[in-house]
Amino acid sequence: MKLLKEKIQSEGKVLSDQVLKVDSFLNHQIDPVLMVEIGKEFAKRFEAEQITKVLTIESSGIAPGLMAALELKVPVVFARKRKSLTLIDDLLTAEVHSFTKNETNQISVSRKYIGKNDHVLIIDDFLANGQAALALAEIVNEAGAKVSGMGIVIEKSFQPGGDLLREKGFKIESLARIASLAGGVSFVEEMEVVR
Repeated sequence: MKLLKEKIQSEGKVLSDQVLKVDSFLNHQIDPVLMVEIGKEFAKRFEAEQITKVLTIESSGIAPGLMAALELKVPVVFARKRKSLTLIDDLLTAEVHSFTKNETNQISVSRKYIGKNDHVLIIDDFLANGQAALALAEIVNEAGAKVSGMGIVIEKSFQPGGDLLREKGFKIESLARIASLAGGVSFVEEMEVVR
């Protein structure tokens, strides 16, 4: 997706050969114009999948998840990382390890929001090791629903998550695939280095 790649090139900060900081437009401050375009792109890529729900994890997945759900005209559900006084009964849960934060959280979704007839599109901001997407898929499976696809805003293709999920048979659509962060951002498609 050209607009997203331009944002990564102009505003993304390479912190190491493993970490890309995109907090100016995706996961701290959010660019609403970019999010609308991301939602349209995900809707286009998954239009044939009969999506009934979009599922993501708080908090960085909510903006792209909401925009995809808006375009698909379906509800968005987000898995919570923290316990809530109101989210206590009949929960779907899974463990997820965050590469960036180096911590493990139990994520939860109320069972009443994902049912056995749902066709679920999982949306995540980053795909690195695939743990968040796998945890969300586990929740969908626990509900008896179907994972109809996974939409990823930025995939770090040099890490194992994308291959792992594809080997498990998931349909993955990544809007920007990064081949390398060594010496700058290199995208998979162009293999063009941006310093």
